[in-house]
Amino acid sequence: MSTTLPIAGPGAMRAYVGVLVRRHPRLVWGALALHVLAALAGLAAPRLLGGLVESVENGTTTDHVDSIIGLLALFLILQTVVTRYARYVSQVLGEQVLAELREDFVGNALALPVGVVESAGSGDLLTRTSRDVEQLGWSVRWALPEWTIAVITAILTFAAALSVGWWVGLPCLLGIPPLVVGLRWYLARAKDGYLRESASYSAINASLTETVEGARSVEALGLGQQRIEAIDDDIRGSYTAERYTLWLRTVFFPSMELSYLIPTVATLLFGGYLYTQGQVSLGDVTTAVLYVQMLIDPVDRIVSILDELQMGAASLSRLLGVAQVPDDRTATGEVPDGEAIDAHDVRFSYVEGRDVLHGVDLSVGVGERIAMVGPSGAGKSTLGRLLAGIHPPRTGAVTVGGVGLVDLPLQDLRGHVALVTQEHHVFVGTLRENLALAAPPGATDDDIRASLDAVDALDWVDGLPEGLETVVGSGGRAVTAAQAQQIALARLVLADPHTLVLDEATSLIDPRAARHLERSLAAVLEGRTVIAIAHRLFSAHDADRVAVVEDGVIAELGSHDELVAAGGSYAALWDSWNGGR
Repeated sequence: MSTTLPIAGPGAMRAYVGVLVRRHPRLVWGALALHVLAALAGLAAPRLLGGLVESVENGTTTDHVDSIIGLLALFLILQTVVTRYARYVSQVLGEQVLAELREDFVGNALALPVGVVESAGSGDLLTRTSRDVEQLGWSVRWALPEWTIAVITAILTFAAALSVGWWVGLPCLLGIPPLVVGLRWYLARAKDGYLRESASYSAINASLTETVEGARSVEALGLGQQRIEAIDDDIRGSYTAERYTLWLRTVFFPSMELSYLIPTVATLLFGGYLYTQGQVSLGDVTTAVLYVQMLIDPVDRIVSILDELQMGAASLSRLLGVAQVPDDRTATGEVPDGEAIDAHDVRFSYVEGRDVLHGVDLSVGVGERIAMVGPSGAGKSTLGRLLAGIHPPRTGAVTVGGVGLVDLPLQDLRGHVALVTQEHHVFVGTLRENLALAAPPGATDDDIRASLDAVDALDWVDGLPEGLETVVGSGGRAVTAAQAQQIALARLVLADPHTLVLDEATSLIDPRAARHLERSLAAVLEGRTVIAIAHRLFSAHDADRVAVVEDGVIAELGSHDELVAAGGSYAALWDSWNGGR
């Protein structure tokens, strides 16, 4: 049963923005000061033109006109230069803020409990990592600086218009009701609309990812048409969500145009009336009309960019929501006394009310090799994940050295026990970089080569064109599934945990190669604890004890010989496996 990653509320967003502002006070106030100066320089033109009209009406000279034109040019140059530096500072601030936000998001995403990531699925997290980060980048780089400029310009322009005379405020007030009504109507609907739009992209990504990752199963089971229909449903949902936000814009923006035109026309008419009454001069009317007309551009940008900011706010709330996933463990500071792994009365469920483990008890001695076998769906992998500290038990406890695995910080936990599955990832980069991910600080090439030799991978690595410097991963040299598993196992050797939980770790390798690999690992892991989960029973044959998991409980526990002699479930599995080879 999948869950949805949370979305941050307005309070969390405001708090985070406040933190970002406090990190860069000089850039923030410097950018604001420069934008104010640029706006003030732009306000000189209406005053000068109004004065010019009045002087022409009263009679003027060519020199006076030339001086006015010179001042206009001077203020235009000043505005251009200051605007350039204001935008530069804003861009620097935006890039720094965006970089920090990305780093925070990556840190929060990497800190997510593995169980939460698996439950939420890859589609939602992938959409937040790609589309939401891209949308927020656009908002931070362009929308937010432009909106800030527009707000500052609008405020100063309106103040300048009022400085002409109190009467200018009356026509401006006429544009406020349609503006306020339109904004309230739009803002009440926009964020939810854009969140639904982003969620629809997550659904599409999830369907596409599942289809691609399970392409072989889809083809083998003839599920192609079913998957196409599922993706079509997701696309229809996305179309509906996007159509809704488009409808919001088509209603909102035309209504705003009306609020822009009313003040300009009203100022011209009202000012003209006052001029005929002798209460204001022609220069005042000219200046007032120019200022009110100047308001159209910043107000229009404020309203238009609100659309971008709404999308950016929706993306920010989704990115910050990742940090609101509750931790599934709380470090108590206790230090384990030894490396013995114990599970006592462990119960666990993926869906509330439906346990998949039912009161499991298991003690694993230091340096012991235990094999967990049983039919598919019996709970082997789930138990293995609890023994590796991936999931906390619903009830009961899983401890190492008497301390609960979920009571240890992740970094400390991985020094005690680590999980390796059949699903491995080779990152884009050199082979050395892929292995160094798990290496302790100061690890040398000799350490890396020793880890490869331990998992019988050194021969094929030395055969690569550039050895450890060979670029692998997407776009680099392709590695086979068996080689990818060997890389993952070599990482474990470098990480040096005391206990390893191997969940089908060698399932994709040829059985003879897998047996050889496990024998190589046995020499390297001398004195370590190994819990191997596998269908191939050669692992069980070589283990110190075998745990047979059936229906969420350990049905049998003992050595290979003991269980074969007992004639129970394991003996039947062993006979079947030997007969089918």
